[in-house]
Amino acid sequence: MLIAQLSDLHLRAAPPVGARVDTAALLRACVHDLCARQPTPDLLLLSGDLSDSGSAADYALLRQLVQPLRTLGVPVLPLLGNHDQRAALRLACADWLQACQRLHPTFVQYVWEHPALRLVALDTVAEGCAHGELCAQRLHWLEQALAASPQPTLLLLHHPPYATGLAEMDDMALRQGADALEALLWQHPQVQALLCGHLHRVTVTRVAHTLAISAPSTAHQIALDLRADQPARYRLEPPGYLLHRWHGQRLLTHTVVVGDFGAPQDFDTL
Repeated sequence: MLIAQLSDLHLRAAPPVGARVDTAALLRACVHDLCARQPTPDLLLLSGDLSDSGSAADYALLRQLVQPLRTLGVPVLPLLGNHDQRAALRLACADWLQACQRLHPTFVQYVWEHPALRLVALDTVAEGCAHGELCAQRLHWLEQALAASPQPTLLLLHHPPYATGLAEMDDMALRQGADALEALLWQHPQVQALLCGHLHRVTVTRVAHTLAISAPSTAHQIALDLRADQPARYRLEPPGYLLHRWHGQRLLTHTVVVGDFGAPQDFDTL
């Protein structure tokens, strides 16, 4: 099973005058790159901040830009990020969510079943805030979802439940529920990995027994500055995404950088 993870798209149907980052063009390049790859992914995961403002027009643009992958038969799983609007996303992505089970009536939480792997998506958004939270209601839903099956599982969430050393991003991480989430994971060894967004960088660590991985942005990246109390700033590094390969026993993740770097060359030409 091959899962493509695109994250932090920050699409803007009406970009502000003078905007330096054309997020739609960058997402289009990432989708084109994915469509050209063989084999075609079995699933497209969008790990939050799909829109920059949460407008219906932004989500309409999202659907238009990922349609080439949908035409190839690739299902799409959307996660809610802090820039998204819960009601607008649920409405815009209703047909994508229809393929999921255990869809929560309020939060964008659901289970996606596949013969090879089970994916459990969480809604970590705290209304009106940049940081994330998992309240008792969402954690209880997760506990029930994990208890329902011992099948190998990936846990999907926008806000990472760990610190990175990026001061401002750590202040906007999962503030509430991280300890409870970790305690719950110790009880469920079937969880193979946590797949996160939000950081606009690739990071890898361990939470409880399992790996936690964050994806790069398809748009701008957060500058890597580990000095204390430094504000988050962006860099126009190349866009990218993650490709997760599950072959029945373990998950392996590739980082893909999108751009024109020339055709692959034989090593005897070095």
